[in-house]
Amino acid sequence: MDLATCTEAIRAKVGAESGLKATLKFNCGSDGVIFVDAISSPNTVSNEDIDAVCTIEISLENLSAMLAGELNPVSGFMSGKLKVSGDMSVAMRLQSVV
Repeated sequence: MDLATCTEAIRAKVGAESGLKATLKFNCGSDGVIFVDAISSPNTVSNEDIDAVCTIEISLENLSAMLAGELNPVSGFMSGKLKVSGDMSVAMRLQSVV
């Protein structure tokens, strides 16, 4: 999946009210970012590089695998395929959305 496809997949999963109640950013390095504003109503998803309370550093390939259900977020974290900075509780709540 490219960044636009991943952005749309996250937008569909987040929906209008995800329950995250926070801001979250997937940082895919040179491939770009996906910013989730789950404070606004309805929730919004964009490719703006805005500061978030939780940032997940992940390759676009691993993000695609996670969105397709091929990479479990917890095992991805434990194996170093994704790194979380900021509020870890937001990342934990994300698992129920993704």
